[in-house]
Amino acid sequence: MKINKYFPFVFVYFFLNTTGLPIGLTYTALLAPLFYVWILLTRKKEILLPFIVALAPFIIIQLLYPDVVRRVYFISLLNLLLVYIFCHAVYIFLKISKDPGYVFKQLLVINFIFCLVAIVFYFTPWYQILWYEKDLTSGVKVFRRLKLLTYEPSYYATLFTPIFCFFFLQYLFRQNKTRGWKLLPMLFLPYLLSVSFGVTAALLISAVLVYLIYFVRLTSKRRVFHWVIFAGSFSAIAGSIFYFFFRETPIGLRFANIFSGQDLSGRARTFDSFSIANRLISEDHKWFGIGLGQIKIKAADFIQQQYFFTHQFIPTIPNAVAETWAVFGWTGMLLRILIEIVLFFHTKVWTNYYRLWLFLFIFIYQFTGSFITNVAEYVIWILAFTNIFAQFNVKTKMPSSQ
Repeated sequence: MKINKYFPFVFVYFFLNTTGLPIGLTYTALLAPLFYVWILLTRKKEILLPFIVALAPFIIIQLLYPDVVRRVYFISLLNLLLVYIFCHAVYIFLKISKDPGYVFKQLLVINFIFCLVAIVFYFTPWYQILWYEKDLTSGVKVFRRLKLLTYEPSYYATLFTPIFCFFFLQYLFRQNKTRGWKLLPMLFLPYLLSVSFGVTAALLISAVLVYLIYFVRLTSKRRVFHWVIFAGSFSAIAGSIFYFFFRETPIGLRFANIFSGQDLSGRARTFDSFSIANRLISEDHKWFGIGLGQIKIKAADFIQQQYFFTHQFIPTIPNAVAETWAVFGWTGMLLRILIEIVLFFHTKVWTNYYRLWLFLFIFIYQFTGSFITNVAEYVIWILAFTNIFAQFNVKTKMPSSQ
């Protein structure tokens, strides 16, 4: 197996990025100075100054606030700059890499091996190395979910999503020589073990939207049509069986709590996140937000008391859009959505099945989770706005069969 010279950095990003570090710090951030030098040597162009200029209006206005804690502000600003550098490095890597699909294949195989190892660890005293143990929902205590060496199952599921979409589309379009019985377990096992409802729901909804947008074109492809029939039939049958016989299981109770609005995690990532942001910006910070890093200062007490109940409490807003609203105000939140829409049309995302699927997924997911320095989210945005995998272009004639 050939090894891409950049693969060690890819491996760190995917498997080890938060291992052994305090929450909020990553190895990709620590390596950002190295990435910055590499970017300058590769592109021969300054990248930080335009980003700082774009942020300047927010920085100037927010530092004029009498209640801003400047030490925390500058630490958070530095972290944001390090994330930006890493994201720029990812973009350049994707542009110059001769075969990013092969890098995906390496990650897929290694991840599957780690999943099998994690299943063994589940039954040992060392399960906490690879599994996340916490209350799943109201009425379900101490439930284990796969996180591997990341800090949280939903983050792990988000990391895996670009790989899943890539290989599942290859399978549907018969571009992968690996037989389904070998490939499909490698794709679905991470989601089954991580039990990430938010990521899975966003992935399914975005898949349905892609199918509806290209209904005639995709339905004409035999394997796609067969999967649609199978998925619909399986969902109806499995849903009925689950409802009548497994409603009292942990997963069944989680579903019931989500639909009834009693799921604490689901509420924290959606309704409560926007409620917290609205409370923070008030009238004084409505247009430009409270500033970077100030959530942990201003919201610690009421977040802990009213919204989150965990032994590892860190005051935060687990929703990227809501956190943007709190940190940068209405101006920042509207700019975020506007930039996403402008880039959607500018880069013609809809002309590629893979890019469209990722765009719809992350556009939905940002309203139900994530955070503004989440490198896994930004990598998905980069993949959505960069036409790396032209084999998924809508006008490209797909191979008819193996």
